[in-house]
Amino acid sequence: MRHDITPSNNAPHMAASVFAGLSATGLAPLRRIELGDGMSLALWRRATTGLEIAYEQPGHHTLAYYLRAGSGTRRQGDNSALRDGDICSLPDRHVSHWLVRGELTFLHLYFTPQQIERRAVLELDCEPRAAQLHDRRYVEAERLAHLCQSLMAEPGHDPDGLLRANTLAHEALSALLHAQGRGVGDAQWRGGLPPYLRRRLADYIEAHLDQPLSLGALAAQACLSEFHFLRVFRASFGMPPHAWIAMRRIERARQLLRGTDCTMQRVADDCGYGDLAHFSRRFRQAVGCAPTRYRAALRG
Repeated sequence: MRHDITPSNNAPHMAASVFAGLSATGLAPLRRIELGDGMSLALWRRATTGLEIAYEQPGHHTLAYYLRAGSGTRRQGDNSALRDGDICSLPDRHVSHWLVRGELTFLHLYFTPQQIERRAVLELDCEPRAAQLHDRRYVEAERLAHLCQSLMAEPGHDPDGLLRANTLAHEALSALLHAQGRGVGDAQWRGGLPPYLRRRLADYIEAHLDQPLSLGALAAQACLSEFHFLRVFRASFGMPPHAWIAMRRIERARQLLRGTDCTMQRVADDCGYGDLAHFSRRFRQAVGCAPTRYRAALRG
C-alpha cells in the first residue's frame, strides 16, 4: 500500500499533510506537540510486515530520528537499511519513497526553511540563500541524537514542558545545521552584501542591542543609502533590519534568562527595551509566556 504526503504552503499548519499522511498508514502518534516558532513534533510507533510511504515535496523540512528502525526499513534505491539511532534530514522539496518493515518508534521534528536560514548568518557565517538543508542520513551525530532523545522524553503536557521542548528543538536544529556542514558558505550572491559587510553589520547589531538602532546608522556601516541598504539587507539576512534586530533582542533575552541571574530590569536594559513593561510585553508576544515564567520553566 502506498500513501503520499502532499505539499502544504500554509505555515501555521505546515505539518498537517505529513501528520495526516502518516496517520492514514496506520502509524499511531504517541504524541504531537505544536512547539511554536514554526516548529512541531510528532512521536510515532508502528509494527508492520511491510508498508510503502511516499514523501512528495511536503513544503517544510523534516528531521527524523529512529529510536527503533524496524527490520529492513529503507529508502527505495538505497541498499542500506536504517539502523536504530539513525537520523535523516528531509528537505521541503524532496521526493522519496520508503519501505517500512518491523517495529518502529521514531521522532519527526517539522520546521520551516526559515529556521535554517536564520541560523546560517550567525552560526555558519553565510547568507540565508546559501543555507540549504541536505537530503541525507546521519549515522554519527551524537549531539543531535542526544537532543532528539531528550525531545522524545519531554511530554510537553504543560506550559513549562512546552517551553523546554521548544528550547530543545531550537538546539536540535542548530546541531543539525552544524552536522551537515557549511554547504555553499561564502559564495557571493547577486543582490546581497559582500561577506565582510554582512559580518560587520551582524557584529555591529549584536554590540548595540542595548541601544537604540536607526536605519541611518546601519546604512552608514555599509556606506549605502537607506533605500539601497534595505534591499541588500533583506537579501543577506532574510528579513528587514527591524525584524532581525527584534529577533536578536529576544534571543539575547532568552540567553540571559537561561544562563544568568540578572534581574528582569537588567535583562530588559541589556536587550534595549525602554522599560520592563515593554520588555515583558514583547517577550510574551514572541515566546508565549512572561520572562519570569520562562526562566522558572527552564530551571525547574
